Amino acid sequence: MVHISRICLRKYGNFVDNLRLYVRGGGGGMGLPRLGGQGGNGGDVWVVAKKNMTLKRIKDKYPLKRFVGGSGGNSSVRALKGEKGTDVEVPAPVGIAVTTDDGRIVGDLNEEGDRVLVAKGGSGGSLYSAFEPTKGQAKHIRLDLKLIADLGLVGFPNAGKSSLLTALSNATPQVASYAFTTLRPEIGKVMYPDYKQISIADLPGLIEGAYMNKGMGHKFLKHVERTKQLLFVVDVCGFQLASKTPFRSAFEAVQLLSKELELYKEEVASKPAILVVNKMDLPDAEDKLAELKEQLKNPEEFSDLLPGDMIPKNYMTFRHVVPVSAMTGLGIDHLKSCIRQSLDEEATLKSSDVLQEKLLRLQMKAVTLGKPPSCFPTRVQASDHTDQHMLKDEYV
Repeated sequence: MVHISRICLRKYGNFVDNLRLYVRGGGGGMGLPRLGGQGGNGGDVWVVAKKNMTLKRIKDKYPLKRFVGGSGGNSSVRALKGEKGTDVEVPAPVGIAVTTDDGRIVGDLNEEGDRVLVAKGGSGGSLYSAFEPTKGQAKHIRLDLKLIADLGLVGFPNAGKSSLLTALSNATPQVASYAFTTLRPEIGKVMYPDYKQISIADLPGLIEGAYMNKGMGHKFLKHVERTKQLLFVVDVCGFQLASKTPFRSAFEAVQLLSKELELYKEEVASKPAILVVNKMDLPDAEDKLAELKEQLKNPEEFSDLLPGDMIPKNYMTFRHVVPVSAMTGLGIDHLKSCIRQSLDEEATLKSSDVLQEKLLRLQMKAVTLGKPPSCFPTRVQASDHTDQHMLKDEYV
């Protein structure tokens, strides 16, 4: 039995996934020409990963979103070498990418304590600069949250994503019988009996041409990029966005969604995915589900159903295909189990890869020190506690 957390939804108004800040290093201090004194350098501005920090807290605590390093001290008779200006630290959550306005990556904050220099202080006046100081670097930077949830719901408008989030996490996003009820991400959480929590993001619905920034376009796709895995949601009976747009079957919807992700970034389309076939309470749903499953087994044979420019390069392979009814609750518990299984498998796989990388480093170190690498295992399993301990010590 899966237990649901009571507080399961963070409204977008309390959820900030990117922030633009102004940063400027402190100016250098004046030199002292008659005695050859050197002014102090200006203070630097750093972005530092802190525990329990969120972008929302930064926005609330620093409404001006402006961070300036301290000015360097002037050279004087009492102190020929001026003091360095005070450094300023911008607290940020773990999992942040720091970029410039033009998209250039300045650095990543992947662990608590990681630091990125974003604005260097100016140099103090010295003999080489005619004792004149320089100004500190000044720029705008962006803090982008790289991961907003474990899973992101991907689907066309009115596929039932919001209803599914409600059924999965007891969240209360806006639900209606018209398209585009979700305009901004809603985050729901599922709590399991062992207190493991999994976050699921209900993202704005895609439309055909999203990769070209139609509809919510790149805003949606940027959010998809920030989830570990994807939860495709399709209406078992298909959908039609508007009277002037073509009707799409469930199979067509799956392939069109895959293509939109692929055209945006191929690595997004390669994320692990689960297919949720929703609205199984509708008439003829079982027959349509059987037809969809047959089509997914051999998608190439049914590619003629799609426009030529919307056939994916690589057909999506789903870890699970789960029929549900968000309305009646049919299949919801099974879906929760599949979600947990998929995330656990991925975590185990990543742990194994990390350990294998450490093993290779260990073997190379042994060769450098003239030790025989044959004493080390050639393959490490994530569940092998002895090997994990050995690799953690990294053979000192």
